[in-house]
Amino acid sequence: MQINPVSLKNIAALINSKYIGNENHLITGINEIHRVKRGDLVFVDHPKYYDKALNSAASTIIINKEVDCPLGKALIIHSEPFTAFNELTKHFEPKKYSKENISPSAKLGKNVVIMPGCFIGNNVIIGDNSVLYPNVVVYDGCSIGKNVSIHANTTIGSDAFYFKKRDARFEPLNTCGTVIIEDDVMIGSNCTIDKGVTAVTKIGRGSILDNQVHIGHDVEIGEMCLFAAQVGIAGCCTIGKKVTMWGQVGISSGITIEDGATILAQSGLGENVKTGTTYFGTPAAPVKDKMRELFATKQLPQLINKLYDK
Repeated sequence: MQINPVSLKNIAALINSKYIGNENHLITGINEIHRVKRGDLVFVDHPKYYDKALNSAASTIIINKEVDCPLGKALIIHSEPFTAFNELTKHFEPKKYSKENISPSAKLGKNVVIMPGCFIGNNVIIGDNSVLYPNVVVYDGCSIGKNVSIHANTTIGSDAFYFKKRDARFEPLNTCGTVIIEDDVMIGSNCTIDKGVTAVTKIGRGSILDNQVHIGHDVEIGEMCLFAAQVGIAGCCTIGKKVTMWGQVGISSGITIEDGATILAQSGLGENVKTGTTYFGTPAAPVKDKMRELFATKQLPQLINKLYDK
């Protein structure tokens, strides 16, 4: 999420906080840790992740303890960085709700087909020749390319599944990012694609999503990927070009899958995958290794019987 440059002093004043650094130090963006870049502000609220935040590309860190400030950066000290981060994103990107089926601020290209029951939010962009089937929902700020088809009951741009557990409730991290769907994408029925928390969830050109696929927040998917039904991808994954996932694959958060990889059906993936490799199983592993493991497991009853026969 980019903002007009604001000084450290003024940002800290918005959340009534002490700061460490030059009061004229500038903040030009507010982003969650997985998508930060120079000029950004990020938050951290657990000692386990202090080093990751302090050594990230972010220039300003909201933190709940006074620590040494890295050279060229600034710190904002707040007892609840998660809440402070929410206050700032809501300040710079306040919610605006449309009550129209198609918001007047939406921009639709030539020959776009919007079927009955659809909702198109504020500042949505839909490219030429795209088709939205009945009851498709596109939240504010999402961008859909040319020649895209989205089938019935799919939702684009729902909030990120990102919460802080409190004593009496779960506090959600305010979602103010977007979704970009590039040209020539086809999305099946009953899919859900969450917005980035503060950045972008992206579906690359020419990719195909079957029915009931879920894409979590800040996932970036390359060109010409193919995902079968009931694939679920957790937040902040990076997926290369021409990746194939078969039915009911589940991907843990923060995973990188490189170009041309294949994940076979009903696999649960919890590790990064190299270019062109095929993974299978739960936990998933390279397919040859997993098949050897399964074959060995099948031999166990026979080996146990032999042991007892002795």
